[in-house]
Amino acid sequence: MGKLTIVSRSGEPFSDRQEAGRALADQLSAYIGQNPVVLAIPRGGIIVAREITADLGGDLDIILAHKLRTPGQAELAMGSVAEDGSLFLNDEVVGEMGISDEYIQEEKRRQMAEMQRRREIIRRVRPKIPLETRTVIVTDDGTATGSTAQAALWAVRLEHPTRLVLAMPVGPADTMARLAEDADETVCLRSPPFFAAVGQFYIKFEAVEDEEVVGILRSERERELTISQTIVRRKGG
Repeated sequence: MGKLTIVSRSGEPFSDRQEAGRALADQLSAYIGQNPVVLAIPRGGIIVAREITADLGGDLDIILAHKLRTPGQAELAMGSVAEDGSLFLNDEVVGEMGISDEYIQEEKRRQMAEMQRRREIIRRVRPKIPLETRTVIVTDDGTATGSTAQAALWAVRLEHPTRLVLAMPVGPADTMARLAEDADETVCLRSPPFFAAVGQFYIKFEAVEDEEVVGILRSERERELTISQTIVRRKGG
């Protein structure tokens, strides 16, 4: 289990996702200058991730990974599939539940089909950033059961990052403790004793549509290209 930091047990809501992102960036200030890759779990996580990237520097991207649902227990992840089809299985869950290879492959096909639509939209404007040897920060606007975040962590680990960090504005203590087992460091700003849904911890919690996600990623890509062109011009001068 990696280091777990729960900053507060308060149930006070954030004003919006931007505030949550800036507060997380404050807690992650040790990564300034380390050129991290900040991966957002779509869709709400992109707003949080944008704020973290703005403060820490580094690269912004989306983590496209789906959990593989355990038969009869949809919220329990038996593994995850990454956007390139890489498969991670929780051998303990698979063994205890007696899950067949046939079911695993069928669930993988279902999740890959669902992922493909979003991948086609996202990767036209933001080519996937390689994660090997990078410090990677995975974030969202919060988590309840942790199954989606867990799938994301498993998928990232398959790419062999140097360091894997999970940063959440809010989540139940037991969920965060479980997720911390799959990260090198886990930071959660608020973990109140009563937790019903992520939305209860935001005053403004509007839906984030695909168009907004694409717009943010396009802006980030354009910013990177501008920086690269500036560097080239300076070297040429």
